[in-house]
Amino acid sequence: MSLKSFKPTTPSNRYKVLPSFDEITKSAPEKKLLEPLRKSGGRNNNGRITTRHIGGGHKRHYRLVDFRRSRHEAAKVIAVEYDPNRTCRIALLQYQDGTKSYILAPVGLGPGMTVQSGEGVAPKVGNAMPLKNVPLGTAIHNIEIRPGSGGKVARSAGQQAVLSNRDGDYALVKLPSGEVRRFRVDCYCTIGQVGNTQHMNESSGKAGRTRWMGIRPTVRGMCMNPVDHPNGGGEGKSKSGGGRQHLKSPWGHVKGQKTRRIRKPSDTFIVQRRKSK
Repeated sequence: MSLKSFKPTTPSNRYKVLPSFDEITKSAPEKKLLEPLRKSGGRNNNGRITTRHIGGGHKRHYRLVDFRRSRHEAAKVIAVEYDPNRTCRIALLQYQDGTKSYILAPVGLGPGMTVQSGEGVAPKVGNAMPLKNVPLGTAIHNIEIRPGSGGKVARSAGQQAVLSNRDGDYALVKLPSGEVRRFRVDCYCTIGQVGNTQHMNESSGKAGRTRWMGIRPTVRGMCMNPVDHPNGGGEGKSKSGGGRQHLKSPWGHVKGQKTRRIRKPSDTFIVQRRKSK
């Protein structure tokens, strides 16, 4: 996967860096694997905005991605497609009975290759297997938190976790954040690194492309009035109050403080924190 830049013929083209999409082999999605995707605009069932900066954007269909990999038989990769709902690409599989499904496309997976799921499969790119059968030091993604629940961890573009050790019924996995966490050895994962590794280097180049993605503008609290935000007010950039207090959200959460709940049940599975010294 590579990126392409543009000649600075317009202000938006000057800093625009977009993916080349050279890995895409099929433009139209598989209709039987689509579902309607309704937009909330960041509002809950009472119509109140609970998540800001969401709204508009291009219409989309949701692609039904198989995160469980419950069919333990060989399937052939027939295409790699673009998915507007996630940062990585998706691969279209076809089983021997003609059934098709989508999976996350790892680096190195292309049309014509064969992938499989199960306990006795080889640890090659795209294959899914339980953690107890994965060789130590292998890069993995799409890891289940509970056996049979479907992959939840390390699914975005360029992400990979590393199986570092096994201890009884648990496997120690170093996550992309640097955190070392315990997973049950019966949890399934997929071999390889998630594709579209250059996603972090993309640059929209203009505000309009961000709006197409359904992201609305973000206004700094310091630019607001005191009635609208704790950091608002002041004649200009005041250094004593008037927007220069400790950074706070409109709901009183001080920026920089930890928000993770104390004594969370999953704490027992975390061996090493992501920012430990």
